[in-house]
Amino acid sequence: MSANQSPAGKQPTATYESAFLKACRREAVPHTPVWFMRQAGRSLPEYRKVREGIPMLESCMRPELVTEITLQPVRRHGVDAAIYFSDIVVPLKAIGIDLDIKPGIGPVVESPIRSRADLARLRDLTPEDVSYVTEAIGLLTRELGGTPLIGFAGAPFTLASYLVEGGPSRNHEHTKALMYGDPQLWADLLDRLADITAAFLKVQIEAGASAVQLFDSWVGALAPADYRSSVLPASRKVFEAVAGYGVPRIHFGVGTGELLGLMGEAGADVVGVDWRVPLDEAARRVGPGKALQGNLDPAVLFSSREAVETKTREILDAAAGLEGHVFNLGHGVLPSTDPEALTRLVEYVHTETAR
Repeated sequence: MSANQSPAGKQPTATYESAFLKACRREAVPHTPVWFMRQAGRSLPEYRKVREGIPMLESCMRPELVTEITLQPVRRHGVDAAIYFSDIVVPLKAIGIDLDIKPGIGPVVESPIRSRADLARLRDLTPEDVSYVTEAIGLLTRELGGTPLIGFAGAPFTLASYLVEGGPSRNHEHTKALMYGDPQLWADLLDRLADITAAFLKVQIEAGASAVQLFDSWVGALAPADYRSSVLPASRKVFEAVAGYGVPRIHFGVGTGELLGLMGEAGADVVGVDWRVPLDEAARRVGPGKALQGNLDPAVLFSSREAVETKTREILDAAAGLEGHVFNLGHGVLPSTDPEALTRLVEYVHTETAR
């Protein structure tokens, strides 16, 4: 082992010993680490400037642009981790699915997947399909120094929902119709997506990502029994596929208060919590042996500085007895958020929790 390698043999020592990774591993930290979902994005004027005139999916495939966008919030806010700039549908685009990200709408799939014949369109993902990811992460890890980089992917259920619905959906009627009406096809679809998702995460980890997060944005639409029977096996398969790398694995969903225990069972080391459930109650639902991440309501950042600090203090107090806590919002940064509010929030959490 070289002098600058961690015990895991993968990360430089400075990164391995970061507050973020320590919290994920439920170790003692010098302060509560902070990062924000969607911290690299439309809330930053520098982001809007470099993205001007460049479609979203194209921007995800330009390594130098990805590097710049990923670094922007680290420079501005002093967060404890960077998150790789991409989109959850990138691996689907990479394997040939005809889709685009429409401004103001989101991912739109030209021909939804609703039959067994459609399943054949989901081929395996190879590292060559996303060589730009490997290149960008190589650039990033050299620039970030001791700041960890989080890789991410969309969870099988959420990817399936986009594919089956053809785009964002409020009620997920086509998704649920397939899940209930043809459970074997549904299971095969999620199993195929689990393989694609795991392959995408492996590319990021092998390129140098220090942790990974699985986003299940739409899974809060399900009842616990349906999650257990129809989603949990695929999510567990993803986490098991990357377990051998030894990097922290984070699992996050929206509106998942009733699913927190089941999401913990899927195998993540850290369970993300949205703003609807206090962290101490979330810890009770998840059970021991997991760190938690969250969970300030993103809308609070539009209030006064005093109100933001009051709500943040409530979260820090609720997290006081946790085995590990990574401070984050309960969902992504809203596009019209004042960047200065985020910078002040990082400073406040760091100051209030310094040990």
